[in-house]
Amino acid sequence: MQEIRAEQRASKGIAAGKVFLVKTPDLRAERKEIPEIEMEREKGAFRRAAEYTQRALRPLARENAIFAAHLDMAEDPTLIEGVEDKISKGKNAQWALEEQMEETCSLLESLEDAYLRERAADVRDVCRRMMAFLKGIEDDPFRNIREKVILFAEELNPSDTAKMDFRYIKGMVTAKGGSTSHVAILARSMEIPALLGMEGILEKVTEGQEIILDGNEGVLILSPDHLTQRVYAEKQNSERELKQKLKEMNRLPAVTIDGRQVHLYANVGSLKDVELAKQHGADGIGLFRSEFLYMESSRFPTEQEQFEIYRKAAEILKKPVTIRTLDIGGDKNLPYYQFEKEENPFLGWRAIRFCLDMRDVFKTQLKAILRAAAYGEIRIMYPMIVSVEEFRTANRLLEECKQELKERGVLFRESISTGIMVETPAAVLIAEELAKEVDFFSIGTNDLTQYILAADRGNQKLTKLYDPFHPAVLRAIQKVIEAGHKEGKEVGMCGEFAGDEKAVPLLVGMGLDEFSMVSGEIAAVRYQIRGLSDVKMKHFVDRVLAAGSEREVKLLLER
Repeated sequence: MQEIRAEQRASKGIAAGKVFLVKTPDLRAERKEIPEIEMEREKGAFRRAAEYTQRALRPLARENAIFAAHLDMAEDPTLIEGVEDKISKGKNAQWALEEQMEETCSLLESLEDAYLRERAADVRDVCRRMMAFLKGIEDDPFRNIREKVILFAEELNPSDTAKMDFRYIKGMVTAKGGSTSHVAILARSMEIPALLGMEGILEKVTEGQEIILDGNEGVLILSPDHLTQRVYAEKQNSERELKQKLKEMNRLPAVTIDGRQVHLYANVGSLKDVELAKQHGADGIGLFRSEFLYMESSRFPTEQEQFEIYRKAAEILKKPVTIRTLDIGGDKNLPYYQFEKEENPFLGWRAIRFCLDMRDVFKTQLKAILRAAAYGEIRIMYPMIVSVEEFRTANRLLEECKQELKERGVLFRESISTGIMVETPAAVLIAEELAKEVDFFSIGTNDLTQYILAADRGNQKLTKLYDPFHPAVLRAIQKVIEAGHKEGKEVGMCGEFAGDEKAVPLLVGMGLDEFSMVSGEIAAVRYQIRGLSDVKMKHFVDRVLAAGSEREVKLLLER
């Protein structure tokens, strides 16, 4: 028996089964120079491959934003024209496709932004489909799986997951990939345990070997003994029983034992996520990350395209939906818009700063939201606010949008709530002034923590410094909640801290009104809140806020 610990956990849960090594078909291009007389034939072959890929992706795109992005790539004129141009220069279709793919991926992989670098894997996935068609290869290594297995692969693509039968595939392990990859996102949404980026793992396992994947602890157990198998079987049973118990509570309100009710909302980035939020009993959407509509597109999305997405979100859930306006820049860039290189992009031209300068882009989104709000309860949330004037300027532009929609005779909601994401120290320090202007606050603890502690949350060397339990962060949260409540405004939280089981008692005691998190965490937080006393938690918070260090805070939490 051998234990191997992963550096990053992509998706929680426990799985047991046999190793299934995914054998990647040889999709290397056959490179041939062709005479002019063969060029049209090769272009025709490539067009058929592109059309086949587009047809295969369309039904998947209707259900999932990731495959919608793949369809955009498969239909991208830049890709198609690039391949045909290379064929016109005397290269056969396979060679031209491979070369175009390498050029596009090389460009993406040279970018500093981690999210965009990992989009190179999506380009390869789309081109891989086309190449398989050109080579006449049946590209489905999962077809004959008929027993419980854990997949092991150099890398997995979103298109692979579309072919998988999850009655048998219980977990996934890859040598490449990270927690922001689309496969990681899909694994979490489907609640499939996964460990990604385990370099060298394929040399340590053999086909058919018994294995346990513990996504909760980030551990692989190779050839477990009988005792370990029994222990993990009991853990799996306990997890299933708890999940079922929590699922049965979905319709119950999140109310403390002494009667204070809070709202449990979901963080989403697509319509598929909205469907999941509904399944998990979310009281609403506390954060709709609208930037994913932009990041998954090959251009700025139109007003109509955005309107359709926002309207569907409101109609699916039939509960409050909070849309964060475009939060781009920092660690999130666009493939079709070149940001200038900045020394510190997290403190640079991003979020509301980008939107107030790029007013056409901003107003297009605001109009789409106003129109969608006629079909459901939608709120607008501005990110990265540091002053009252920024909020007022954003709202003035919103009023301009209303007037322009009136002139067009378009249906929209006249009265719409606007609030801010509190994620800067400046917003915390002027929370009392902002509370007089906004309709609501939502605390973004991910950025707020890194700004207060001057610790880049993406820097592995600063992991120990980046701690939302730091007294400075906790006192900032309390200050914002008190400022909001003083003006009768609701205060929510949409950072990862809202779903942290250790943080929940603190946040209840601080008086937080709305907890917004990944859908899969809602049931556990609901269960936890229904066992807490609001009065007792208030007394507990007084002691925690008096602590002078993270160590003191955590000692109090462990008691």
